[in-house]
Amino acid sequence: MNDDEEFEALRREVEEFVRGPGERYAEQIEAENRVPESLWTELRDRGYLRLAAPQEYGGRGLQFSKYLELVELFAMSHASLRMIVHVVNGIWRAIDQLATDEQRKKFVLPQVAGDIRVAFTLTEPTAGTGADIRSTVVRDGDTYYLTGEKHLITFGVRCDYWLLFARVAGTTGKDGTVALMVDRHSPNVVVKEMSPSMGVRGTDHAHLIFRETPVPVANRLGAEGEGLDVAFGGFLTPSRISVAMTCVGLARRAQELAVEYAKQRVTFGKRLADRQVIAYALAENATDIEAARQLTLYAARQWESGAADALTLSSMAKLNAVDMLTRVTDKALQIHGGIGYFQSSPIERVYRDARAQRFEEGTNEIQKTVIARSVLGA
Repeated sequence: MNDDEEFEALRREVEEFVRGPGERYAEQIEAENRVPESLWTELRDRGYLRLAAPQEYGGRGLQFSKYLELVELFAMSHASLRMIVHVVNGIWRAIDQLATDEQRKKFVLPQVAGDIRVAFTLTEPTAGTGADIRSTVVRDGDTYYLTGEKHLITFGVRCDYWLLFARVAGTTGKDGTVALMVDRHSPNVVVKEMSPSMGVRGTDHAHLIFRETPVPVANRLGAEGEGLDVAFGGFLTPSRISVAMTCVGLARRAQELAVEYAKQRVTFGKRLADRQVIAYALAENATDIEAARQLTLYAARQWESGAADALTLSSMAKLNAVDMLTRVTDKALQIHGGIGYFQSSPIERVYRDARAQRFEEGTNEIQKTVIARSVLGA
């Protein structure tokens, strides 16, 4: 999709959905603490789960930087709605980059079409989220036997496949890492749904235990030793940029709510909006949001062009946007006063959901580590 008018029509459509049906879904999710199947179906039928995929794969073919403009809008809705759009629009890329033609037909095209759901399965309870992964595989002929644990796996309970990262037993570091498409119904797997979270309510997160679980070698993406290439290059780098834009969208919603409240709330005969301290706080928020938006879009354009600094910029964009979101949502809640702390106030949900962005696709400390390596030439 390259036509500006066509994209603008799509942008308006998404915004109308977010502010209309999206808000009704948000109320349902918060009340029931689950994502209704009807939301998945509607997002799929509207084409919102294939926005970023190439047209030859059945996608809308949006440029990544254009897609991010829509992510900003989706992020203004319920966090679980945004999470579905974010994950499904990104995970095909990780699978596709090293897939064979047969794997593309089996995994990528059905995922883009919405016929299968895939959960990104990297994080472990006893390790970080990189080269120190401890889950291992042992090969016997055409089968790997997988042993290990994963946790905090988004959509890991109700998926069809786990895109799982492990290492060949006996290897260390990046060498020996593998990316595997593991069938959700494989034997010797314990799937535990984790307890409800503070924010991003309704999205399921799994704790997984594998005990010599058989996985066909044919389900390996790329070669042994290329597992982290699949994880980082195919998913995490653009995903971190997308999470940065999620922060922009959430902050934008918080700012909207704060401005609206400041204009109608009267204390001592004067609107909050007419008090300089409040007006200055809103001005700071607006500046913060726009600065984060522009760094995020720059990182996206650099990633699109294959620039060498894209990895570093993705971490910069996320680090900056997360810190921005913390400041903006804190001021927005403060402007609401005590009433903003109650669940009847929309800002309460935004404030809870904002906290999760500090963890998604790596903590601030992880982002600083990536940036520092670039700065120091490591």
